[in-house]
Amino acid sequence: MNPIVKTKLPNIKNIIIVASGKGGVGKSTVAVGMAMSLAMEGYATGLLDADIYGPSIPVLFNLQGQQPGVEEHNGKNFMMPFIKFGIKLMSIGFYIDTKQAIVWRGPRASSGVSQLLSETMWGELDYLIIDTPPGTGDVHITLLQNFETSGVVVVTTPQHLALSDVKKAIDMYHDKQIGIPVLGIVENMAWFTPTQHPDEQYFLFGKGGGEELAKEFNIPLLAQIPMNEKMCESCDAGRMNELFADEVVKNAFDKLTKSIIKQD
Repeated sequence: MNPIVKTKLPNIKNIIIVASGKGGVGKSTVAVGMAMSLAMEGYATGLLDADIYGPSIPVLFNLQGQQPGVEEHNGKNFMMPFIKFGIKLMSIGFYIDTKQAIVWRGPRASSGVSQLLSETMWGELDYLIIDTPPGTGDVHITLLQNFETSGVVVVTTPQHLALSDVKKAIDMYHDKQIGIPVLGIVENMAWFTPTQHPDEQYFLFGKGGGEELAKEFNIPLLAQIPMNEKMCESCDAGRMNELFADEVVKNAFDKLTKSIIKQD
């Protein structure tokens, strides 16, 4: 079997994939929180929304209906990312009508992600965070086979019902031929804490799922991200700068960021 040759993108020191085995676990919010936390720590950070079928970046950053510019460099056209809160942003959602379903076969989806990754003028980056679709499909395989990436952060919720799909994702990233290091597990929606009562915890979606996964696969539980009553409103309104207004949430993402930096 011929060895797989992966492309290393110039000027990007670390590419971190954010993945999940299933939808509805808040993967995009975790990806955004990681990117914002890294940027706040002074790292040059980019965020690529590779979720072809459900792009979230335009909404989360209040950029709906906007399209990035194009500039020519060395005879080739490059897409210019938006910059918000110090993060360079690119998404397939900038080029499609997000109100309509995207009916793309695997090869087209893979090609689209490859273009966004390699034909965006990222400049010098310490970290590029890639928000991927749920599951283990063509987009993930394209990233693993074609590009050098530093590792993956796998997102789950505490409920045990979510674990079987997440386990499949971990198995894929552990594949000996195309796999990359699994940096660890993030348990999102770990509990509900009202902003006015930061010492209270309500386990709305069960308890212990992230810890169970970490033990089974012998990988770290990087962080448990709580939720509060303001997070959904901030996401829907595209005010992601308010995500860290709650000290409990900020501390959870700070812990996640430090874990990622430590593994660099």
